[in-house]
Amino acid sequence: MGKSWKSFKIVAGLFWAIALTQFFGANTSVQAADTVVVRVGLLEESISLTELQKAAETGELPASLASYTNRLSEPQRRFIMDALRMKLPINVVTISRLLNTQIGTTVLNDLSSAVVREDQAGVQALRAGLVLGSTAPQGLSVLNFIAAYPSQYLKIDLPQALTVAKSLNTAFWRTQQFMLAISPQLDPKKPQISLPFDPTQPGTASVQVLNLQWNDQKRDRNIPVDIYWSTAATIDKPVIVYSHGLGSNRTDLRYLAEHLASYGYIFVALEHPGSDGTNINLAAAGKTRFLKPQEFLDRPKDVSFVIDQLEQLNQTANNPLQGKLATNNVMVLGYSFGGGTALAVAGAELQLKNLKQRCQGNLAVLSLGETIQCVAQELPENSYQLQDNRIKQAIAFSPTTSLIFGETGLTKLQVPTLILAASADKSTPALTEQIIPFSKITSPKWLVGIVGGTHLSVKDPSTTLDQAGQPNTPFSGGEIVGEQAADVRKFTQAIVLAMAAQLTPEAEKYAVFLTPDYAQLASTAAFPFRLVREIPPNILPVEK
Repeated sequence: MGKSWKSFKIVAGLFWAIALTQFFGANTSVQAADTVVVRVGLLEESISLTELQKAAETGELPASLASYTNRLSEPQRRFIMDALRMKLPINVVTISRLLNTQIGTTVLNDLSSAVVREDQAGVQALRAGLVLGSTAPQGLSVLNFIAAYPSQYLKIDLPQALTVAKSLNTAFWRTQQFMLAISPQLDPKKPQISLPFDPTQPGTASVQVLNLQWNDQKRDRNIPVDIYWSTAATIDKPVIVYSHGLGSNRTDLRYLAEHLASYGYIFVALEHPGSDGTNINLAAAGKTRFLKPQEFLDRPKDVSFVIDQLEQLNQTANNPLQGKLATNNVMVLGYSFGGGTALAVAGAELQLKNLKQRCQGNLAVLSLGETIQCVAQELPENSYQLQDNRIKQAIAFSPTTSLIFGETGLTKLQVPTLILAASADKSTPALTEQIIPFSKITSPKWLVGIVGGTHLSVKDPSTTLDQAGQPNTPFSGGEIVGEQAADVRKFTQAIVLAMAAQLTPEAEKYAVFLTPDYAQLASTAAFPFRLVREIPPNILPVEK
């Protein structure tokens, strides 16, 4: 997911973090313009901006408020300090553009329900505070927002604020409740199975990378492509085409590309020009939209275009890949927003009627993945079929699916499909984005669960360096990445290798790695892995 969209959702979390200043509550004689007032029924308590600033600087809650702050647990204290110190490097142009989108206005309307004002300018006041607060040299923060809020007081209806706060990223919290409910099933004994070899170890072939730039003149899209291959590549193995996430790049799964290429597979990582990191940076500078609705259609078309180009490459004399590209036997792999892309080009139908209704209000409760899907409400039609028949298998890591495919869009999939879900994923919560949607797929399927994994755990360590020191919010942060997620990446290498092999004469040899027994055997103390072919209906929650 794109950094700027994450920042937008974090803004909502920051706003509600202010409500926790109830714990500081005391009657103080301060200037009205520097005061946060928390209302509970007819009672009001206030705290000065100066006191909040001092607490942020020293890390100590005011001694004069000990009777209130002593009630806090250590995690609550850390949450307050993190909220007060958090600074978002988001400029005034970016925040202004975000807040003026249809989604931004809807979220502001939701948040304004907890702001007490005598006039009807709650939405305008929130927008002004966020925009003006973002002009500070170090970026937007809770303190900057309070200081910029255009009123004598920032007055919050605490019960309503907490009601909204508790519903932030509803899908994530529903996932955690679901995982707790089925936790007795997540402690099996290690199975006794015999493995032919260790699929987490690299193959014997030396990997090479071919960097190309292809231009789709019909759509005016320049698509960079990295092709990972080795001399072990043969026409008997499928081509693997990778679609990255929103605001990401084609190097997201470089470790996986190299692993598969070492076994003789050709891994083609393409970059989507309308939704990659470059596009997000341009959007932050006010030069384009963060995400155009057309991108939901262009991304699957990018994949098909790349396969077209591979067909030509396969016929090009003196090219090292000539005769080695099985372009009618393709496995598509996607991550996050790219997971939705992979499912769409594999045959899942975009169904937007219900999405257009759902995205008209109460967006503050949505996850990042759901919010991004709401951009598709601007597309003119209610359904789109973007299937490419050359794709014979699909893998989707933490895909966005809950809104974009409607009730029956995933039933259109006719190819074997593997879905990976991480239990602690805040961006695309597992229950609503992967587990419930998985139950709708009717083709041969596998659901892989990474218990304890987060949204970024599967990514190449080189692409997650920015996670160090990130604050933990309802929508982001708390990511398990880098060396901490090494076990996740090793398991990912094994299951993707085994899945790719199902399109080769060696399918039976690799089938053991796509079983519940192997998932349990590969599990570690930090990450219990699970694999199922079906979800028992009795453990699925009723959708709300």
